[in-house]
Amino acid sequence: MYYVNQEQIEKRLLSLPQTIEAMRLVAAEWEGTLLQGMAQERALHLALEAVTDIGSYLIDGFIMRDAGSYEDIIEIIHGETVIDDELREMMLQLVRLRRPLVQDYYEWDRKALHPLTMQLPTALEHFADRVNRYLLSELGKSQPQ
Repeated sequence: MYYVNQEQIEKRLLSLPQTIEAMRLVAAEWEGTLLQGMAQERALHLALEAVTDIGSYLIDGFIMRDAGSYEDIIEIIHGETVIDDELREMMLQLVRLRRPLVQDYYEWDRKALHPLTMQLPTALEHFADRVNRYLLSELGKSQPQ
């Protein structure tokens, strides 16, 4: 029997719509202002934290192999068929932003619209759907979105 922390997964899934909305607003209104740059930076950071947190809860709950890195979290949930090939590529691009956003933030170009800001909203919706489908197939229930 698995113990999957569905409450924590649900909290993170429920946070995604605001992050998605912020990305869409930033992309649609982009003028390269400092405020937009900081909002984009935070939205990307929140997205990658939510994705890796959810991935970690799935790995722990379903006793998948241990992850050694953020990229490994994505590879494991891909290997376990939580996400498909296309989503894997997008999520790998996202988690590779962790170091620039969290450690090298002083070098981040806040005047440029990052390509993932435009691509991630749809990918994050797809990610949430895939997580819910996986939970439904494995546990017989999904998380609200």
